[in-house]
Amino acid sequence: MMQTENQGAGEYSGLLQRDASGFLLQCDDGHRYRLELLRTPIDEVEKRVVVTGRVIDSTLLEADGIRLA
Repeated sequence: MMQTENQGAGEYSGLLQRDASGFLLQCDDGHRYRLELLRTPIDEVEKRVVVTGRVIDSTLLEADGIRLA
């Protein structure tokens, strides 16, 4: 489920990736978000995940939680 900017929490599925500056979610629809996280998701890197959170702007997703898809 994708939601428009600045709305309530939604779920976003895709591939969790890591780069030099943090974590990214490569969504199934092709969109890419930089993740703002409360914890470091070590076990989920390079795996398909579902992120629960809010889109802050067109490139930033504030994540409340991450689980394997």
